[in-house]
Amino acid sequence: MKNINRRKFLKNASLTSGAIATGFSGQACKVTQEIPEQEGTYMGDFAAEKLTNIRMAFIGVGNRGGDHLRFSARLEGTEVVAISDLYEDHVLRWKKEAEDIGQGQRHNRIKVYSGSEDKWKSMLQEVKPDVVFIATNWNNHAPMAIESMQQGAHVFIEVPIAVSLEEMWDLVNTSERTQKHCMMMENVNYSRDELMFLNMCRQGVIGELLHAEAAYIHELRWQMEDVKRGTGFWRTHHYANRNGNLYPTHGLGPVAQYMNLARTDDNFKSIVSFSTPGLGRKKYAQENYPKDHTWNALDFKGGDLNTSIIKTEVGRTIMIQWDETSPRPYTRHNLIQGTLGTLAGFPTRVALEGGVEGLTKDHHRWVQGDQLEVLYQKYDHPLYTRLNQKTKDSGHGGMDGMMVYRIIECLRNGWPLDQNVYEGCFWSAVAPLSELSVAQGGAVQSFPDFTRGQWKTTKPLEIIN
Repeated sequence: MKNINRRKFLKNASLTSGAIATGFSGQACKVTQEIPEQEGTYMGDFAAEKLTNIRMAFIGVGNRGGDHLRFSARLEGTEVVAISDLYEDHVLRWKKEAEDIGQGQRHNRIKVYSGSEDKWKSMLQEVKPDVVFIATNWNNHAPMAIESMQQGAHVFIEVPIAVSLEEMWDLVNTSERTQKHCMMMENVNYSRDELMFLNMCRQGVIGELLHAEAAYIHELRWQMEDVKRGTGFWRTHHYANRNGNLYPTHGLGPVAQYMNLARTDDNFKSIVSFSTPGLGRKKYAQENYPKDHTWNALDFKGGDLNTSIIKTEVGRTIMIQWDETSPRPYTRHNLIQGTLGTLAGFPTRVALEGGVEGLTKDHHRWVQGDQLEVLYQKYDHPLYTRLNQKTKDSGHGGMDGMMVYRIIECLRNGWPLDQNVYEGCFWSAVAPLSELSVAQGGAVQSFPDFTRGQWKTTKPLEIIN
């Protein structure tokens, strides 16, 4: 990162972005609160020049990146021009798939790059794509995005947007300086229930918003089978070396948009965080792998479950949890509470003061199950209504495709994106800030204001028709 020496706002990064398996540091360090000088133009409501034909490149197609390629390649006005991955079999597989989708009419000039860690740099320099999708290990997200923007591309990054506060500031500064989009692809914001809750909040159905609950509780110990390549190969080292909420954005992104955080109404202010003991991963490794196995050589320092409380500028609260270890059903919580009622997920349910007409008499009983069809008919987000049939065959019940569809739609029409660079940084900042709080016995940590106060001028996310 070329500008790192002249930025004095952060004397010690909360995390390094070093090697995955060796030299990785999860030690939380003291962070200064000095805000760096703005180097470019604010990107809150930024709309780029229309791209009639979007030349797309993909870095990392082992899993999520390939899914994004498959769906975006089907859309009008797109052309896959380059694919880069460390492994040649991944690159060749997705090159063929893109060519098959194009049926000889497009996606037929794809350049491929594989075999070494820095091939992606050659791709950017030689191909000069309009857009780059990044779906690699977490430590590579920020460096790859920064270089992509510097080479003239808009970037779309898998979650989290970065692993340290320093990298997040680098992304903000580079996006502002280059006037290129830098969006973290939080797909859960496009789930049907999350979109409906957003619509209901915007219509004032539950009154003034007070409190939210968000989570990513998803037992993923099975990923430890990936020892030489794959998600578990690099992600397991994060569990071993870091102690906090390492994956906050799936639950947090939607509730932050309900509350209009970083957009006119309110913003993130501070966080406190606590972790349980770290027992599950060590126990799982001991029971499932030989004594001399790689995983049994690790000291799993990260707590199995982390609970954090966020306080916003106007005093609202958000409880956010993370647990990828414990044997329990999947949940994102997805709860938003207001002065007139509560919307909650897993299972989806609604309670309103005075009841829901024709279904309940008061707020002491949930509307749930088959009763919800009445609310879907009344409050389904128009984006879901318009795009559901077009995207339902994509991943995660259609929300992946809806997200990619919206990205392409906004780029082709010159519209602002549904998620800006600042939101991606605020949502991802929970990870390093929670690590700092846990390391300091639950001490309060302040969120850096990545917008430098300009969130007050950023328009709320529209209910798009």
